[in-house]
Amino acid sequence: MTKPLTDSPETLPPPEAMSRVDKMKSEIVAGGAVTENLDDELAGGWRGALAMGSILALFAWLAFVNFWIFVFVVGVVVSIFLHELGHYLTARWTGMKVTQFFLFFGPRLWSFRRGETEYGVRALPLGAFVRIIGMNRMDDVEPGDEARTYRQQSFPKRLLVISAGSLMHLLIAIVLLFGVYALAGEEVVRDGAEVQQLSLNGPASQSGVMVGDVVVSVDGEPFTGARAFGELVRSNDPQDVVTLGVIRDGESVDVTVALGANANGDALVGITSSTIFETVDHSVPAAAGNAVTDIFPFSWESTKGVVKVLNPVNIVSHLSGANDDLASRPTTLYGVAQISDDVGDASGWAGMILLLAVLNVFVGVFNMFPLLPLDGGHAAIAAYERVREAIRGGTQRYFADVERLMPFAVGVITVLAMLMFAGLYLDIAKPI
Repeated sequence: MTKPLTDSPETLPPPEAMSRVDKMKSEIVAGGAVTENLDDELAGGWRGALAMGSILALFAWLAFVNFWIFVFVVGVVVSIFLHELGHYLTARWTGMKVTQFFLFFGPRLWSFRRGETEYGVRALPLGAFVRIIGMNRMDDVEPGDEARTYRQQSFPKRLLVISAGSLMHLLIAIVLLFGVYALAGEEVVRDGAEVQQLSLNGPASQSGVMVGDVVVSVDGEPFTGARAFGELVRSNDPQDVVTLGVIRDGESVDVTVALGANANGDALVGITSSTIFETVDHSVPAAAGNAVTDIFPFSWESTKGVVKVLNPVNIVSHLSGANDDLASRPTTLYGVAQISDDVGDASGWAGMILLLAVLNVFVGVFNMFPLLPLDGGHAAIAAYERVREAIRGGTQRYFADVERLMPFAVGVITVLAMLMFAGLYLDIAKPI
């Protein structure tokens, strides 16, 4: 038997007596509002109808002004909703009490109650949340509900519930990828990179490289994609002599190039290239299999992307103009929405669905980083508690004092806020 938590309900003040600081702490750790409204305080009536009508009118206006951005925004909202639905369904399935399910944050615009849960929409489109009682020691709960709190459940149940949102994102991505692969085929990257433009009197043009050539190797080392080509070139020193393996009019040609140097002192070949794609048609089973297996490389690339973007050095270097690497540039949904317009115009539904699939993978991976107030932070706390219980012999529950993590959580929120404002500035001042 594990020892239940008995000190939290008695040591915390009731919600109405909480100071603003205590309330803020609890909401940061809980990931949403911690106070409940009575039935006569729900947001409804003509005000709720007006608010919802205004939101629908905004969506209709967006669909009229720019259809592809409308599709993207709807896809993001549906993904946010399904993320919270993952938390909600697994919490209910494991016996936890869910008291709120809200799309967006901030003041209530419209809500209703079914059973013990209040459902609704709030004013600030910055995410969504599901309120599960007793997320931690700081959360005040009625004694009769203690057995149904998140904190009193077993480690597997807590880990399942807190990970369900990110797992839902990966499931969404698999479904979207399957749809694209089955109906439109899968775009795969071919070996090499195609020469699109040559620098005037640059090393490559002086050595006989021509627009339309496909470069497939550097000093005998093959590569895939324009980025890999650039990395191979920059792995050399300026003035080095390299041999480019080129396909020209179906024939293999070796071109010797003496590299130059760019403004940063890196090796320069003087070629603007593009990655080469080809569409591969799949049967339904093959599309399903590839949709599942492709999640792994997508997740790995997203993990590397998160690490780069969260690096404060990269944020500052992008703001100062010293860094133009798109892989490490912070961006916001506003910036991605701008890209979605170009993607929709160029690739139609297949491109848009693929963009939403990649975005879902990125969000799913990012959300599981072990940082409060992200879901991954709660998962890390659950794992830490499990380790401490194992040290005690597994017979007594251990409850982490999450209040000690508040400075860390505030630091994470500060970095995320800096990331958001920096990304928004770049998206507006220097659009991709």
